[in-house]
Amino acid sequence: MKYLNYKFILSFLIICFLISCSLKSNVDLSHLDGYWEIKSVTFKDGTKKEYTFSDTIDFLSLTDSLFGIRKKMKPNFSGYFETSKDSERFEIKLENDSVNVYYQTPYDSWKETILELSESELVVSNKRGAIYSYIRYQPINIE
Repeated sequence: MKYLNYKFILSFLIICFLISCSLKSNVDLSHLDGYWEIKSVTFKDGTKKEYTFSDTIDFLSLTDSLFGIRKKMKPNFSGYFETSKDSERFEIKLENDSVNVYYQTPYDSWKETILELSESELVVSNKRGAIYSYIRYQPINIE
């Protein structure tokens, strides 16, 4: 009889574990590091702004598994980037089934939710309901 109870408890724990694992986000944060170029913003009312060219790109870097920085960069024709010393610190938190990025500067703090992340695409939303779509930055080759 005791053996049956242990078997039931063990089965119950395994099922709970499997359910909790399936609720976690499947966003692979290893793709976050790098240079990202804005492609479009879709606003809450459904209007969309396309960016055919942007003179700045975002550089995201995880300093460890859940903390990182974001900097605005300006690519130049020599293949290098110009930037200020300003950066935004961020922390990543898994909350419910969402991956949230909390930014903080001396002047403001805000949250974005990662909707999609792959090697070539990043899509985030903010509290105002705007959805920002980025693609991996590819340097312009003028040769």
